[in-house]
Amino acid sequence: MGYGYFGKVLWIDLTNNSFKEEELSEKHYHQFMGGYGLGCRLLYERMSSHIKPLSQESIIGFFPGLLTGTAAPYSGRFMVVGKSPLTGTWGDANCGGNFGPAIKACGYDGIMVSGKSTEPIYLSIMDNEIKFIDASDIWGKDTIETEIILKKKHGNSIKTAGIGQAGENLSKISGIANDRGRIAARSGLGAIMGSKNFKTIVLKGNKRVEIYNSEKFMKLIKEYNISTKIKPLHSMRKSFLGEMFGMVKSMRRLKLGNIDAPNLMRTIYRNFGTSIGNTISAETGDSPIKNWLGIGMYDFPYKKSTNLSSVNINEYKIKEYGCFSCPVQCGAILRIPELNIEEMHIPEYETCCAFGSLLLNNDLLSIFQINDICNRAAIDTISTGVTVAYAIECFENGLLNKNDTDGLELTWGNSKAILSLVKKIILREGIGDLLADGVKIAVDKIGAESAKYAMNSLGSEIPMHDPRYFNSLAFSYAYDPTPGRHTTASFDFAEIGGYDKFEKKLHFPKKRKQNKDNKVEAQVITTGFHQILSCAGMCMFSTSFGPYPFIDLLNALTGWSDDIDDYLTTGLRIQTLRQAFTLREGIQLSRNELPDRVIGNPPAKKGPLKGKTIEYKDFYRKYCINMGWNPDNGYPLKNTLEQLDLEFVIKDLY
Repeated sequence: MGYGYFGKVLWIDLTNNSFKEEELSEKHYHQFMGGYGLGCRLLYERMSSHIKPLSQESIIGFFPGLLTGTAAPYSGRFMVVGKSPLTGTWGDANCGGNFGPAIKACGYDGIMVSGKSTEPIYLSIMDNEIKFIDASDIWGKDTIETEIILKKKHGNSIKTAGIGQAGENLSKISGIANDRGRIAARSGLGAIMGSKNFKTIVLKGNKRVEIYNSEKFMKLIKEYNISTKIKPLHSMRKSFLGEMFGMVKSMRRLKLGNIDAPNLMRTIYRNFGTSIGNTISAETGDSPIKNWLGIGMYDFPYKKSTNLSSVNINEYKIKEYGCFSCPVQCGAILRIPELNIEEMHIPEYETCCAFGSLLLNNDLLSIFQINDICNRAAIDTISTGVTVAYAIECFENGLLNKNDTDGLELTWGNSKAILSLVKKIILREGIGDLLADGVKIAVDKIGAESAKYAMNSLGSEIPMHDPRYFNSLAFSYAYDPTPGRHTTASFDFAEIGGYDKFEKKLHFPKKRKQNKDNKVEAQVITTGFHQILSCAGMCMFSTSFGPYPFIDLLNALTGWSDDIDDYLTTGLRIQTLRQAFTLREGIQLSRNELPDRVIGNPPAKKGPLKGKTIEYKDFYRKYCINMGWNPDNGYPLKNTLEQLDLEFVIKDLY
């Protein structure tokens, strides 16, 4: 056991219901930290290339961040890792709540699962005892029903993470849920659990991470919390913030979007959550409209988008909550009397956009209902919304008809049909079976003519942020080892909460927004820092909340004396190994191209994104050169692998 980690992971074999603990050296943590960094190192070594993601030999892992389980603010995240059933690339999914700290409380830095059970099963790790338990009575139940049953059986103090009906049905857009419907949603990793007849994990423990310099660690946290204390939002100030939504047209005209004011950002997130962007992003050009064909101010104007505003959503709020160790607490529980929903999570921006502006649907009650059933089924709302948009365009253009859609009239804004289609996708009923694996596989079934309606990157449905608004997102969507993700490293998107304002030890080149070479350098720095931020278990929104003693906390936790450059090297090592994993699977990232609509080809003739087409291919070549990768194919150079202590990769790529 070291400082900041337990020095061991738990390996589970479902084929013979066996387990073993593996001790890891300090080098594993110093070089790969935790989260998907440590997960990638172990998975790369232990799982052969070209293993089918839904095969018995496939491995899925659950990893908390290095800071997770401590009092460090915003550090409560955990990551699920595996080979993505959706894209065939490296796959990871990130989630908050309380499950990550629960892994640490059981004395592990990760849980790796292989094999396949002949019957439905769940894993129990409680009070140092590991059990394999029959799950036949909870198979077929949604994630909330499952959690309720398990808490009655094992006590209210347990933490769970598992699949709903979508994962059981091997949907390649399914995820893994904890805390009554919070989902590690992307990469389709829920299907891996389903393929193993593996329903859920139940955790309960009382172990604590040992801190190298506890006095300094807690002093840093106390000083941070004092400097960033959130004051109560009185009705007058809340009313003022609500008036922001009446100003969104002016924000569009003045080209204003991001708010660079940490105190205000903490207040906004505490009171409104991510849905603060529902109306603003639709108006300013950030949100994709009508499957990326539309323009918000014309096709989904303020008089429609305001129905989905967080002011309206907050009318249903009954209490606020947050992830473990988070002082902002941006989550909320809603009660929807009109739908007889007593309790559900507030819908996040991505969900509201995917089933709102993307589909020209401003029926807020339908979005509440879709949010609830998707959380219960543990299915990715981004991928599901994009898949519905694809189906609507196929219907609109005669590639699907009512005979194909089980009688559904799939038209823009038809909330009843949208809701019915989502239910069918979850259960693989009728047309839902055709769509349950996302748009790329649906194209193979419906025909190549439908490909132009399928907004994806290597099979991963494109998120709800437009690269014409955050330019380097095009580069990230196309070329990150987990493609089509907005939570990967993107310099422009990260400017929502500048990394150099969050960690004062970090420095970017000057004039990075005006000079392309400087921007490439800034992207490399962003890439390195993003990896250590994620692998420490930090929330991506934390960078919007003001200066944070990130590096000092890591060193006080572990006893390391690394400076910012050392940590950036660690981040680049992690990114390079993720890249190598995807390349080893035969995926040629460098040949990937985004749909024309996503990059503005042809450019819009009007609206806030008028005339914008995003270049991302040459940017990637220059990025590869700066990363020490071959610009022609994205392969890390041998010298780079040696410098990053990744020599074991050379035999696979060369």
